[in-house]
Amino acid sequence: MTTSGRTDVRPVIQVRDLTMAYGDVDVLRGVDLDIHRGEVFALLGPNGAGKTTTVEILEGFRQRSGGEASVLGTDPQRGGDAWRARIGLVLQSWRDHRRWRVAELLTHFATYYPDPRDPAELLALVGLTDQGGRQVDRLSGGQRRRLDVALGIIGRPELLFLDEPTTGFDPQARHEFHALVEQLARDEGVTVLLTTHDLAEAERLADRIAMLVRGRIRACGTPAELARKAAARAEVRWTADNGTPRHERTQDPSRLVWELHRCADGPIADLEVRRPTLEDTYLHMVHQAADSPDEADGTDKEHALEAPVA
Repeated sequence: MTTSGRTDVRPVIQVRDLTMAYGDVDVLRGVDLDIHRGEVFALLGPNGAGKTTTVEILEGFRQRSGGEASVLGTDPQRGGDAWRARIGLVLQSWRDHRRWRVAELLTHFATYYPDPRDPAELLALVGLTDQGGRQVDRLSGGQRRRLDVALGIIGRPELLFLDEPTTGFDPQARHEFHALVEQLARDEGVTVLLTTHDLAEAERLADRIAMLVRGRIRACGTPAELARKAAARAEVRWTADNGTPRHERTQDPSRLVWELHRCADGPIADLEVRRPTLEDTYLHMVHQAADSPDEADGTDKEHALEAPVA
């Protein structure tokens, strides 16, 4: 996870009450986000949560149904060529350019920008110097993803969108890609918006995580903040004197256990304190939403993590 040094307090991305509907289907239901300069921000959610739709709106490729959005100080629906040149995109997959050689492709893309990175230096940055003369369709999956990043940052973008970037990666390729993203944020000062359904990936890379479930932000904060909030909602289980199983959720399990011992005449049967992990909480949010497709307010009253978006 990176540590962001923020010299500009204005958010790179600011979203308020963002909505998106396809006919009668509400995909986004009032999303609020602030993403700051130099930050790696993960938008975490299951498939179908609205992650890609959110990113497409912010990239200016999809018109929103309602709400406000500002990306690099501009409404993405009105962003022109100069605005787009400040943004880098790494989509889920590319299917073209397969016959180009790697170095030739980067050199060609460099002609589209007023101040591009040097293609040879970029090859070294993404670890593809030895593959410069190879055709794109002969690269491994991890190498191709590194090339995707190279194409996304050749114009020196201030903001980089990574949409499910490691889908299908083996563990080694995933590790190398994560190291590259961390380097871009730490050394280059690039702001990164990462969408993923992989909690471990979000915890590894992100300064902050927003959990998007059924088109709503259910929680937002640093990985440590979210983990603390998840663990704080402990469940104490025990068996009463009459043999009845009991359980109680509490923010202060130590006090509850002390009170149980104070009131008991002897040992408390089957006493157990369970602190859910961040993964437990995230999975509960996903499953609760899946079991309640017509939920009106989008909030899991018992398990949602309250955290400021900004």
